[in-house]
Amino acid sequence: MKYAVYGLGNALVDKEFEVSDEFLAQNGIEKGFMTLIDEPRQHELLANLQQTFGLKKRTGGGSGANSIVAISQFGGKTFYACKVAQDEAGEFYASDLAKAGVKTRVNELNVQGVTGKCLVMVTEDAERTMNTFLGITSDLSERDLFLDELKAAEYLYIEGYLVTSDVSRNAVMKARQVARDNHIKIAMTFSDPSMAKYFQAGLQEMMGDGLDLLFCNEEELLTFTNTPDLMTAVQSLHPLVKKMVITRGAKGALVVNGDHHLDIAAVPTKAVDTNGAGDIFAGAFLYGVTHDLSDEQAGRLASLSASKMVSIYGARLSAEEHQEILKQVVR
Repeated sequence: MKYAVYGLGNALVDKEFEVSDEFLAQNGIEKGFMTLIDEPRQHELLANLQQTFGLKKRTGGGSGANSIVAISQFGGKTFYACKVAQDEAGEFYASDLAKAGVKTRVNELNVQGVTGKCLVMVTEDAERTMNTFLGITSDLSERDLFLDELKAAEYLYIEGYLVTSDVSRNAVMKARQVARDNHIKIAMTFSDPSMAKYFQAGLQEMMGDGLDLLFCNEEELLTFTNTPDLMTAVQSLHPLVKKMVITRGAKGALVVNGDHHLDIAAVPTKAVDTNGAGDIFAGAFLYGVTHDLSDEQAGRLASLSASKMVSIYGARLSAEEHQEILKQVVR
């Protein structure tokens, strides 16, 4: 295979701020969720954030992209299908992916518009809250898929946030069909509790006739299945999902593979920012399963990665940090 994983998701430039709970309340922002906003609202919030707190960090982002970058930094070959505009943010984003070793063909799209941006607000308890203006990424369509690259991958990885756009959801369904026709495994992430809460029908559509691998956290799973019990929720998705990886915060993670359940221990750390923790967990696990690691080893790699991620600000680690983590699992 040319690529271990072909990722499909949003392209967003993240601007991160340390904020107070009072700021979220005063500005009517739902804590712990990703909320879609329009451009004027984002400009208003950005002005308030910069005046009150100051910018902490600016990086390339997007749930799927963060996972794909992690795979690449561990040493896996990756492609990312996304959409940016011909503006400064788009150039920054494309360059950021290239520096991480991720192959894209976004520069071939040559589209006018505004590149998507995400305001990431982190409170003292390390919880991340996001307000996102999707911009041009909401128009990610079948024309932007570069399906010849998908046909050269072992896995298709779908970002759950794409459910919010009818155009992008159609692109997902096209990619799914091509993957099935070419015997490519399909993985997906729910991405955020708000997707499971407000876009359940769309997520069900994107899951289609089933997934080889699903990533979610416990809250997302319980919300999506509308059940209060974890094992009941797992069983309800059992017919559709071959393997499920459920993150549970300080309780670690659970890997469900058929009737086999594997507990992955959390790595204790002092959390300062949970932004990107689920993304790097998924990326590390995907790297593991595409590079001959067992579920136990892949889970250990994912847990170590997420632990390191929450101990720093931002949603990505350096290449050197990825390699140091990998050495702890593969000797």
